[in-house]
Amino acid sequence: MELAHSLLLNEEVYNQLGEFQKAEFIFEWLQFLEKLLPVTSRADIRENQKKLVEQLTSLLNNSPGPPTRRLVAKNLAVLYSTGDTFSVYQTIDKCNELIRSKDDSPSYLPMKLAAVVCLGYLYKKLGRILGNSFTDTVGNVLKAMKNAESQGRYEIMLSLQNILNGLGAAAIPCHRDIYKAARSCLTDRSMAVRCAAAKCLLELQNEAVFMWSTDLDSVVTLCFKSFEGSNYDVRLAVAKLLGTVLARALTSKQKTASARHNFRRISLEEVMELLGTGFLRGSCGFLRASGDMLKGTSSVSRDVRVGVTQAYVVFVSTLGAQWLERNFSAFLSHILDLVSQSHPKVIQSQMDAIGCRRCVSFILRATVGGLLGEKAQIAAAKEICQAIWKLKKVVDTAMSDNNLETRISTTDVTASQHVLVCALQELGSLIHGLGTTAAPLLQDSSTGVLEAVISVILHPSVSVRLTAAWCLRCIAVALPYCVSLLLDRCIERLGALKSSPEGVTGYSFAVAALLGAVKHCPLGIPHGKGKVIMTVAEDLLCSASQNSRISLQRTQAGWLLIAALMTLGPAVVQHHLPRMLLLWKCIFPSCPKDLETEKTRGDSFTWQVTLEGRAGALCAIKSFVSHCAGLLTDEVVQRLLPPLPSAVDLLTQLSSIYKSYGNSLKTPSTVYRHKLYELLAVLPPKTYEGSFCAVLKELVADLTVPDSQIDASTFLLPPLCHENDLLLLGPLLQETDHRFIEEQLLLGNSIAGGSLEYDPYSIYEKVAKGDSVPKPLPPVLSVISAATRLFGVMFSHVAESHRLQVLEQLLNSIKQTKGSRQQIVQLNVVSAFSTSLKHLANCKGSLGPEEVRRSALAVVMGALESNNPLLRCAAAECLARLAQVVSDSAFTAGLAQVSFDKLKSARDVVSRTGHSLALGCLYRYLGGIGSTQHLNACVGILYTLSQDSTSPDVQAWALHSLALIVDLAGPLYHVHVEPTLSLVLMLLLTVPPAYTEVHQSLGRCLNALITTLGPELQGSSTTVSALRTSCLLGCAVMQDNPDCLVQAQAISCLQQLHMFAPRHVNLSSLVSCLCVNLCSSYLLLRRAVVACLRQLVQREAAEVSEYAVALVKESREDFTPDVNIREIGLEGALLGLLDKELDQRLCQDIKETLTHMLTSMAVEKLSFWLKLCKDVLAASADFNTVASVDTTQEEETAKVDDGSVLTSDSDERFHPFSNPRWSTRVFAADCVCKIISQCENAGSAHFDITLAQERKQRDSRDDFLVLHLADLIRMAFMAATDHSDQLRLSGLQTLLIVVRKFAAVPEPEFPGHVILEQYQANVGAALRPAFAPETPPDVTAKACQVCSAWIASGVVSDLNDLRRVHQLLVSSLVKVQAGKEAQSQQYNESTSTMEILAVLKAWAEVYIVAVEKQKNQCDAHNHCLKVANSAEESYKGVTSSASGLLDLVQADLGTLSKLWLSALQDFALLTLPSEYASQLPAEGGTFYTAETIENARPHYYNSWALILYATALWLTSTGFIVVDPDEGVTNLSRPVTPTTMCQDSFTRPLVKSPEDVNTDRFHLILGITVEFLCSPRSDAAMENIIACLRALQALFDVPWSRSKIGGDQELGVELLNVLHRLILTRESPDIQLAALEVVRLILFAAQEHVKEKRRSAEVDDGAAEKETLPEFGEGKDTGGLVPGKSLVFATLELCVCILVRQLPQLNPKLTCSPAVQSGKHLLLSEDGSRLVAVALVILSDVPAICSPEGSVSVLPTILYLIIGVLKETAVKLQDGQLPLTVAASLQALKGLLSSPMARAEKSRTAWTDLLRSALVTVLDCWDQVDGLLQELDEVSLLTAITVFVMSTSPEVTTVECLQKRCIEKFKITLDSKDPLVQCKCYQLLHSIFQHPNKTVSHPYIHSLAPSIVGKLQETEKAKPENAAELQVIQEGIKVVTALMATAEEEHRAHLVACLLPILISFLLDENALASATKWAKNLHEFALQNLMQVGPQYSSVFKKLMASSPTMKARLESAVKGNQESVKVKTAKHAKNPGKSSSIQLKTNFL
Repeated sequence: MELAHSLLLNEEVYNQLGEFQKAEFIFEWLQFLEKLLPVTSRADIRENQKKLVEQLTSLLNNSPGPPTRRLVAKNLAVLYSTGDTFSVYQTIDKCNELIRSKDDSPSYLPMKLAAVVCLGYLYKKLGRILGNSFTDTVGNVLKAMKNAESQGRYEIMLSLQNILNGLGAAAIPCHRDIYKAARSCLTDRSMAVRCAAAKCLLELQNEAVFMWSTDLDSVVTLCFKSFEGSNYDVRLAVAKLLGTVLARALTSKQKTASARHNFRRISLEEVMELLGTGFLRGSCGFLRASGDMLKGTSSVSRDVRVGVTQAYVVFVSTLGAQWLERNFSAFLSHILDLVSQSHPKVIQSQMDAIGCRRCVSFILRATVGGLLGEKAQIAAAKEICQAIWKLKKVVDTAMSDNNLETRISTTDVTASQHVLVCALQELGSLIHGLGTTAAPLLQDSSTGVLEAVISVILHPSVSVRLTAAWCLRCIAVALPYCVSLLLDRCIERLGALKSSPEGVTGYSFAVAALLGAVKHCPLGIPHGKGKVIMTVAEDLLCSASQNSRISLQRTQAGWLLIAALMTLGPAVVQHHLPRMLLLWKCIFPSCPKDLETEKTRGDSFTWQVTLEGRAGALCAIKSFVSHCAGLLTDEVVQRLLPPLPSAVDLLTQLSSIYKSYGNSLKTPSTVYRHKLYELLAVLPPKTYEGSFCAVLKELVADLTVPDSQIDASTFLLPPLCHENDLLLLGPLLQETDHRFIEEQLLLGNSIAGGSLEYDPYSIYEKVAKGDSVPKPLPPVLSVISAATRLFGVMFSHVAESHRLQVLEQLLNSIKQTKGSRQQIVQLNVVSAFSTSLKHLANCKGSLGPEEVRRSALAVVMGALESNNPLLRCAAAECLARLAQVVSDSAFTAGLAQVSFDKLKSARDVVSRTGHSLALGCLYRYLGGIGSTQHLNACVGILYTLSQDSTSPDVQAWALHSLALIVDLAGPLYHVHVEPTLSLVLMLLLTVPPAYTEVHQSLGRCLNALITTLGPELQGSSTTVSALRTSCLLGCAVMQDNPDCLVQAQAISCLQQLHMFAPRHVNLSSLVSCLCVNLCSSYLLLRRAVVACLRQLVQREAAEVSEYAVALVKESREDFTPDVNIREIGLEGALLGLLDKELDQRLCQDIKETLTHMLTSMAVEKLSFWLKLCKDVLAASADFNTVASVDTTQEEETAKVDDGSVLTSDSDERFHPFSNPRWSTRVFAADCVCKIISQCENAGSAHFDITLAQERKQRDSRDDFLVLHLADLIRMAFMAATDHSDQLRLSGLQTLLIVVRKFAAVPEPEFPGHVILEQYQANVGAALRPAFAPETPPDVTAKACQVCSAWIASGVVSDLNDLRRVHQLLVSSLVKVQAGKEAQSQQYNESTSTMEILAVLKAWAEVYIVAVEKQKNQCDAHNHCLKVANSAEESYKGVTSSASGLLDLVQADLGTLSKLWLSALQDFALLTLPSEYASQLPAEGGTFYTAETIENARPHYYNSWALILYATALWLTSTGFIVVDPDEGVTNLSRPVTPTTMCQDSFTRPLVKSPEDVNTDRFHLILGITVEFLCSPRSDAAMENIIACLRALQALFDVPWSRSKIGGDQELGVELLNVLHRLILTRESPDIQLAALEVVRLILFAAQEHVKEKRRSAEVDDGAAEKETLPEFGEGKDTGGLVPGKSLVFATLELCVCILVRQLPQLNPKLTCSPAVQSGKHLLLSEDGSRLVAVALVILSDVPAICSPEGSVSVLPTILYLIIGVLKETAVKLQDGQLPLTVAASLQALKGLLSSPMARAEKSRTAWTDLLRSALVTVLDCWDQVDGLLQELDEVSLLTAITVFVMSTSPEVTTVECLQKRCIEKFKITLDSKDPLVQCKCYQLLHSIFQHPNKTVSHPYIHSLAPSIVGKLQETEKAKPENAAELQVIQEGIKVVTALMATAEEEHRAHLVACLLPILISFLLDENALASATKWAKNLHEFALQNLMQVGPQYSSVFKKLMASSPTMKARLESAVKGNQESVKVKTAKHAKNPGKSSSIQLKTNFL
């Protein structure tokens, strides 16, 4: 195929190919040429033009297929338009010759068609260049049309359309001729020709004035005729023509023409009149109408009515939204008039009326709902209300007039009903769509929406009453605050009008509808409403028999209310269950005898009431079973069962009752049947086993003796067919935008589809789509569908023998009927049987023995050859399900064989289609029947069938079946891929485009083939690349197909290809194809486009976006998308589409696509995305409100961006989004949040203004979020103050995120301030409306969260500014204090729980922050005090804000603390396991009611943690001391506490002591915390765990609570175990550190406790009995620790866990394993080091809580761990610092060694031994082999040795061998080359030499002092080079000085004599001093200073030395003299600022 890629056709290669490959090769070349010609230079084209034209025209003679001929034509046109036009006339003549030819043979036809197409494209492209030749051409083409067949007519029409397009006004001479020709084609028998003619006329009307002036009437009539017998595509095309022509007629500005044609301007009324005629009288025209009307025979065919309906929509859409706004009232009155009494013929039967109502509703929905923005929709709703009021007046007058004309007026009343139904439905849908933005509409009293709707609830017509109820339901769903008010109002009216039949039914419908709305309102209704409704229902049922006039209505109403009540779910229903079950029991006779006596009594009316009541009861129970599955316990089921047998008995008696009492019982008995079947279908079959036989008998009768002659296939069968198979049956069964009206055409002429009045019980059911009215079918039909469902359930449960009888009975009944009745019976039987197979397959049941199978097969096979294609389709599916259930390969093979044989012999279309589909379906359920022979046979037969060009149907079905097999045969199919692909391509290139169903099947085949090849398509072998090219070729052919569904297939094929072989799909052309079809009028094509986009943007969002914009900039003439991609990019186009689109699935896909684009591109295109979101959000905001708040304009940098905002946005033209819907705005607000989180991941510059500005200056293309802060705030503000509640929530969420993310960003221009500070006014203004009294609780709750975040963020430091927001929280707190009673009764009680807890949580957050700030500042303050005393003033300034914040909270703390404690008590009760349910307080808790306990739970879970922490902090701050004296401790006993829960009131003490109160509070907090930490769910928020741990820390900060836990060891152990588990399961370092802090406090508490006990024991016992003193602490006298009971053991476990996690080498078990190599040192992370350090500190404290014996038990472990950490982490760092872990281990070691236990008499010896061993371990670290010495840090180990020497008793370290080794180490270290090490060594020795015990210090002095002095003497010569060396010398001298002090008298002189010469040698004379280095000078000063001190101290030695050495003396004197002045100054300085050495010592001073 690559050889085809050249400018000229490669004829050599071409001639070598086979016939079919030639066609492929040509197509590939033409495709390449199409892309190449526009980009080739003109010179090249001219050079090759002659040859190219020859090649292309020769193809015309080659019988090209449809796609090829189109490409030839396009290429010729492009070639002439870019090259020379000399030879174009020859080409045109050649085409005309081909057309004139008299040859009629089929082989010549493709050439003629090619010539026609070619002419069309040439004229389209070259237009007027071709001069006058067109008249001959057109004449020739029209002449050819006279005897052309349908393909010819189709192509000629399209060609004429192209000619007209190219010539424009120049073609006027031919207009009339073309018009005549097109007229005849518009009513052609071929649907494709009709479509083409409509397109041609649509083109014609652009220039042909007569079409919308003089000939307008005939054009309209023609269109009506064209609708007759049309299909969906024709209706779309002709409706477009009709709508456009009429719109044109209305808007044309005829000036010149009017003079010539005496043409008068047509008015809107006349246009409407024309359309109305078609709607009302159909195509019979204007003239004949009157005669027909008189005879009364005319009836409008449905397809005309549906076509006209679509034309109405096109007409309005063409004129646009603004036109509709201006003319809405005229339009509305006309549309409603279509179903009014002025045209009685239209609505004479109920069926017609329902059909017309649907059409009217559709027109209104598509125009008002689809075109208008929210403001205009509100205006429209007002108009509709006016219409309702007018109709209401008419009805009122008619009802009140009792004069002679009453007879006439009642017809008025019934007539107005249809208008009212349409108006109410539209009003409901409008308000439903508007959501909470409709609030102003309802509050506008002048319109009175609610009054209008409620006033028609009393209308005499049932359908109006029902629709009014439905409208109320829509209002309730849109505006949840109305639900309770409306319910109250309707219940009140229902009570008042109990004796009016209309009142009872109307208001009961309304209440039922409102109850159905509750589940769509998250905020619910008050729980008590259920009780009220139950009472009303019982009252109605009990009073039904009192007044026979309304007993029927009352019975119906009572049961309807109960059934609707069930939808509220188990929480409400469980309280009313006993009463309902009692009513259920009473409605049926209790025994068969009673039923018999019933039959003998009564008349038809009582039976009517009885049946109505029982049907209602059945419905109520069904509703109960469906909505309250949770309550269906065995006990309840037992109580449900008794009436069932009696209900079934009545079912069997119905026919006899019906015979006795006549026709009036027909409907009630049908309804009763229906309801009983429905109930049985949802009950478990086990419950009514006894009635199986009776019920089955009735079911079989219902299915086989249909009362009606109605073909119910269209609603029974589609659910039983596979959705993919339905595609075969044309667009009617597919989802389209017109599904709502097209459905009626599907149902055949005898039914119009469902309507609400057929089953009032459906008013409370959940609907498939949000705002569409439920459409129950007429009872006659719904019985059949209920019967098939129940049959399915029961058949799978009856015995196998019984099954055979049933099937045979069904078969016989099919045989006995004839003709159409037979088909109906067959249809019912197949659907019932198919349902039962579905059930059997689901429960893995078996069908039964051979006979059953045989009968089953007979049932199915008969249907497989039915004339009804839908039934064939269902039968094929049923056959496959049968094979699945039998699951026996022989049986399956038999089935397939039957189909093979049939297909080989049969010639009729019916059996060939049915059996070919059966083969495919068999594969669907048995996934590849396994054998390859079978597959080969299938494929062979289907190949043959799919080439049967005589019958497109057979081709389509065979190809569809083939696609199924390709898809399901899996890898087995690989052998057949190539031949199948060739077949598909050949058919694509040859099948005429008119056969769309064949093309669609081909598309499915290609899709399946691509899936089968899968990732192999990426390969590079020749076979694979050939396959790939073929696939791409196939896609290209399908993309060119005129049918939209085929294009959708092409797109999904390309999508598959892009998934498997992305490099080979040309992305730019794919994206252009997607953009063109983004706004297609076909739903399935739009879906395919968006699904494909969704996949593309996951990988290549940026590319897709760029291609889309590039494409628009090229703007080819055939590309005019409806959306403005140029301005707003593809993203904006998608947002616009999202706003207009009504299909839910499509909207979901668009949202996902946009989200993917946002995640991958938002950071790069930040301004663009933010502007998009801002445009959407601002489009609806009134700018004056925004501007008024933005008085504080933002800082300079952002002014540039924002100055333009207010000006540009107010100008309409710039607005890419006009009035977006609230749902789109919510999505935009969510996008803003996503953008912020994307920026957060992208880098810190987005949240740092200084950095952002710097980088922006460096590269102006960079963009950062922080520069758009003003926009973010403005968007959040606009959203948060909108009318729509959802949008307010999103806006507040955005604001919350902005506050959290930007709170800490500093303002560079005003140091000490943050950037958010300037937006205080905006934040305050955004929050204020959320606290208004009428705001819904969920909005207020969200706003509380924002308030607390804002206050806590610390953005505002000035308290007066903070007060604004703080005041909002205070106002909420006041509301909370009012308690449960004061809550509004609009919503469910749980919503007030939500609001209260949100308020308390917000306060808790503020309090926590205030306390933390104060704590931090106290720490800072103490730090300041340490540094200097002058810090007082600065500190005062700092604290003011924190203490101020605390003061703000302090005012309300008293109240808050009580409320917090109450909330925690509630939470504690709610977390109790279910077995304690009986102990919960009956009236509920403080903030929740017992009934709404389940709904309240999530709110408590959401907020308890912060409240707990705040309470703990409060208790800590009061030290647990405060108890309100005046309260008498009621604050704890309100209403119940854990301690008082199980006591009765007699045993409860009246007032508790403060100690008890504190204990209760302590245990409450501790209990909640432990309960949560014991088993935090894996999804538990980190914040909650941290808050719990912080609360514990706060709790144990106070001595009182420490005494509690210290004294209760079990509690301590329990807590430690919980913390241990937490540390094991949570990796977060924050959590682990917080947990360790709690552990430390628990240990501290235990220490305090032990100390206290020891102290009191000493005090009590006096010193005399010292010997018998009991040992306190763990381990008592034995030293044993019991795991599980021992605090010490638990602590050790926990610490070991932490240490081993961080340093696995510590685990002795691991050390041996190869995984852990010893000796390799790990550098821990910062967090890891902190954890280890804390754990070590805890370890060193453990012995303090042990008895001496106990301490001996734990000591080895502790020592092992501490020294282990030291060993593992002692690594040298660069700067000589100690690692944190080493510092901690040394600290811990020191703490441990100085423990009193080491000296206690009982443990002393054991400790000494153990400590010696420990020292040995430390010494051994040095001696490890492998020369690892260099990485080990000697300093750390030396320090450890020094700690041992200094902190233990002498007997530990003075053992000779140990001492020797220690000294040895010091010796080695002294010789170190590293000055830092030496220096440290001197420091350590300094401390050892000063040890008070001489036995310790002397050996060291003896061994080491000489070498120190020696070293110092060496340094006389080498002067120090750097600070470190200088420090070494200084330290050395300090050591020697210290030695002099400790030395005995006789040795001292000797030492001084050594030291002085060294010191003097360091002095410099004046000359040397000037040139000396800094270090030498420092040394000089240091030496001089020391001399000054030492000289006077040991004067005798000094004098002697001076005398003996004159040089020294001279040197000293000169130094003293020269430096006298400077020394004074320096000394002073030195005193203030100690040298560096001391600072190091501070940090690591472990000694």
